[in-house]
Amino acid sequence: MGTLQAALSQIAMPRLIQAPNLPIATLWVDWLKAQGVGASVQREYLRSAAGELPPDQCLPEVWIQDPLQEALAHELLHLLRHAPQRRWLCDCGELVEGGFEQCWHCAAPMPLT
Repeated sequence: MGTLQAALSQIAMPRLIQAPNLPIATLWVDWLKAQGVGASVQREYLRSAAGELPPDQCLPEVWIQDPLQEALAHELLHLLRHAPQRRWLCDCGELVEGGFEQCWHCAAPMPLT
């Protein structure tokens, strides 16, 4: 009976998104897990089959465990993928650009204002 339940839970797991590469897929899964969404990377080892299979079929995918969290997972990934881009001058004189909230030169946090 445990095997049947495992098989049924696999069927119910929705595919959330296809990632361009394994590091990005892993980053997205880690982000979702940190936010309380059970997720996993699938097709992580299929890249070696590219050539035998169409390349777009060999990309890693992010799947979530609970279909009820699908909308939340999409929203969280949208927030991660569209992080606000900022430009601020650190007290150490370093110009910090992008979505960074910490200076890469001295590790000081971004000012609140």
